[in-house]
Amino acid sequence: MNTILIILVAFVALEHFYFLILEMFLWTTPKGIKTFGLENAEFAEKTKVLAANQGLYNGFLAAGLIFGLLSEATCFIAFFLICIVIAGIYGAYSTKKAKLFYVQSIPAIITLLVILLN
Repeated sequence: MNTILIILVAFVALEHFYFLILEMFLWTTPKGIKTFGLENAEFAEKTKVLAANQGLYNGFLAAGLIFGLLSEATCFIAFFLICIVIAGIYGAYSTKKAKLFYVQSIPAIITLLVILLN
């Protein structure tokens, strides 16, 4: 596995680990409210259980990518990257926030392209 691929996969994994932290632990804080463009603190409080569940799934995506790196299984990494791309597309579509696509899907697409070109 080449260095560029390792760096890209690690970046996507770290990004999703950061999403886990934001959604599971910072959702109701000013940082979480601002990051996700939530209506207000009351709305954040009402939805924190859902957000924590989302965060957990982002953690699973990060863990899958890290496992793929450690086992040098590019097919495993590709599977998780495809899941991330689909999640980013759906998230951007359902929330009408294109930024979500750029932040989540584009790094995964670039990493997938590196896998396919090797």
